[in-house]
Amino acid sequence: MTKDKYVVLKAYKEAKANRGAPGIDKQSISVFEMDLKNNLYQLWNRMASGSYFPAATRYVEIDKSDGGKRILGIPTVKDRIAQGVAKAALRI
Repeated sequence: MTKDKYVVLKAYKEAKANRGAPGIDKQSISVFEMDLKNNLYQLWNRMASGSYFPAATRYVEIDKSDGGKRILGIPTVKDRIAQGVAKAALRI
């Protein structure tokens, strides 16, 4: 296993700890974990080869204190992990 794969695993653990809501694909962390090894390998492979493209984002309206609303974008589990990998790469 290369070091890059460990970065994906670490990003997955961080995404799981944040306990975010499912994205537009309605896949929760628990569903993602049912085939964890394959899902993480697929994500790593696509990111490493440059063929990864993020899915659409689910948008939810959140009430603001002034009575208005703001839009909150909720990415898929895979996209949250991919963002964590990118964040780790930018820290180097």
